[in-house]
Amino acid sequence: MYARPTDEEHRIGLILPSCHTTLESELPELLRRQRFASDDRFTLHATRLRLPAPTPQTLAATLPATEAAIDLLCDAQVDAIVHGCVATVMCAGRGAIHHAQARMLSHAASLGRMPPTVLTAAGALLHALEALHAQRIALIAPHASALTARLAAVIADHGIEVAATRSLGVSDVSLVGLLAPHNLLPVAATMDLANCDALVLSACTQMPSLAVIEEAEQRFGLPVISASTSTAFMLLHRMGIRPQIGHAGLLLRGLMQPARDTATC
Repeated sequence: MYARPTDEEHRIGLILPSCHTTLESELPELLRRQRFASDDRFTLHATRLRLPAPTPQTLAATLPATEAAIDLLCDAQVDAIVHGCVATVMCAGRGAIHHAQARMLSHAASLGRMPPTVLTAAGALLHALEALHAQRIALIAPHASALTARLAAVIADHGIEVAATRSLGVSDVSLVGLLAPHNLLPVAATMDLANCDALVLSACTQMPSLAVIEEAEQRFGLPVISASTSTAFMLLHRMGIRPQIGHAGLLLRGLMQPARDTATC
């Protein structure tokens, strides 16, 4: 058992591609807001996987390196490990989320230092959509259209129709982190959101969107989530903490019942 000064202090380990920077700002901000509503305190500790460019081949090649990242985070005695890249997991296709989760759990257990919580941002995105009872969604991603289509196909494999997508076509992932969140609103405004149950404003943890989640919900009249808000939602759920986060959308206001937890996330 890990020793902790209090039961309310939580160490969160992040596994990120080397070019990612946004989740390291959005997730701490979300957990800071949670801190105002509860006695829980969080610290984040990140390690990186080399990712020079986001192609299906390079994304898939990062998965074996995940085990070394788990080793390093277990040295830090974290309470949770979050694999923070959606595309890295989903690009592997059908069954990839379950496989990645099972592999992470198996390796952590083999070390004899398994943290209580292990999850992927990819699984968290699906978990959030299930919590919203979303059956038909729209989705915005920064990737090329072929990679966005892969993400949509994996989501569809889990019984959720992706009725509309927009691909921003930014090939340099480091530049994705510099995109202006407010530019997502006019992009979403061009999409057919009729009969959609939710809008995924950013399907990538590297594309900033937190600043406009609330505005997007008010403007489009449906639940709006991102890869980052979904990750915070599932992380808190797995740790037995009720989300109470303001200005980040319906999902995190504490009104939603978590979806049935499964090993696929």
